[in-house]
Amino acid sequence: MTERGIRARRVLGHPVRSVPLAALVMIAVGTAALLLPFARSGPGAAPFLVALFTATSALSTTGFALTDTPHYWTPFGHVVIALLTQIGGFGVMTAATLLALLVARRLGLRNRLVLQAETARVGLGDTRRLLYHIARLALRCEAAIAVIVAGRLFLAYDYPAGRALWYGVFHAVQAFNNSAFTLFPDSIRQFVTDWWICLPLTAGVIVGSTGFPVLFELGRAWRTPARWSVHTRITVFGSLTLLAVGFVAILVLEWRNPDTLGPLNPAGKVLAAFVQGTIPRSGGLQSLDYGAMSDETLAVVMGLMFVGGGSGSTAGGIKVTTFFLLGFVIWAQLRGEPDVVVGRRRVAASSQRQALTVALLGVALVVGSTLAVLGFTTGISPYRVMFETVSAFSTAGLGTGVTAELPAGAQVVLILLMFVGRVGTLVSGSALALNTRHRRYRYPEERPIVG
Repeated sequence: MTERGIRARRVLGHPVRSVPLAALVMIAVGTAALLLPFARSGPGAAPFLVALFTATSALSTTGFALTDTPHYWTPFGHVVIALLTQIGGFGVMTAATLLALLVARRLGLRNRLVLQAETARVGLGDTRRLLYHIARLALRCEAAIAVIVAGRLFLAYDYPAGRALWYGVFHAVQAFNNSAFTLFPDSIRQFVTDWWICLPLTAGVIVGSTGFPVLFELGRAWRTPARWSVHTRITVFGSLTLLAVGFVAILVLEWRNPDTLGPLNPAGKVLAAFVQGTIPRSGGLQSLDYGAMSDETLAVVMGLMFVGGGSGSTAGGIKVTTFFLLGFVIWAQLRGEPDVVVGRRRVAASSQRQALTVALLGVALVVGSTLAVLGFTTGISPYRVMFETVSAFSTAGLGTGVTAELPAGAQVVLILLMFVGRVGTLVSGSALALNTRHRRYRYPEERPIVG
């Protein structure tokens, strides 16, 4: 092999580079498939930008759509979208878990032994078994959701058996992988009070957004929280906190809104508030119209989307661990504590810096993208534009109905943001951890004035 070939192999073989390159290849394949004339139900092939936007949205498990998905695409196009969503979700869970293990190998012997005692006890040599466990978890969860949804559509809504089964499978894939594509004309708003449709899909969003490492550890030690790792504790209790905040906020703020919860009975309001308080964690399916919600509710939803789900999950955002770890850092600083302690474990200073970096990079991406989109648009509320950019960054797929109205330049910005929001946070977090260096010397300390 030539020197140039060896150098190219080293560059492309690095895991931090191979993940985005693999995602780009799959987006290109998906775009090509959606450009085929028989992928579109109307005459001719889909425009290139529509195909690229849809393929990126599907692979990033976002669910943003520029078209009416049920009617614009043929069954072949729907299959392509479902496959891209499944590949994207499985790829993210796998890549995140493998990169986490790779980071563990870069630690010292003592830290590796502690990490092995606290986590799933899966090594890089067990890659095949790891992939098998992730695939089995995803398929089992999706199969259970598909059976319940398909059965409900067949028994209660008179869907033909084949159509009910396909709808069940398609929406189970979207729910578990935290994507927002749907074959119903109004997402799942027609089922806003149907517990048999909304709860299974919401459960899929919760499981998918938790993350494989946490689910694997809970499967082994769910009865003994005292033995959970710091990562699992933060993810579980942080996720429960965010679910409660989302539920209460939407229930209170939208209780009397005539365009959302207002017309529903109390039980329906509780169900809808629970579903839509959970979905912003990166799910995307809508049982309520976000375009009709108050600005106060949208502010809460934007916060939930920005945080997202657990690390190593199908959800986007800066991740629950990042957000709550920063909360522990602030709490320790306010109390004057020298160390950040979670569950009788001291959090490494490098992890604190990584969390701060990921969060600030996320803020910079959202603000910069919002300004870029506003530069292309006129007549659209900046608040609504920010909602779209936060949703794209967090790969939540929720929208207020302005995405299709945006000019081509603004849609390209959202394409880049969906890609960076899905792959960039994973890669940047891993790159920061892999780039940790230990100097044999330290400079003199100085304390600048802060605040």
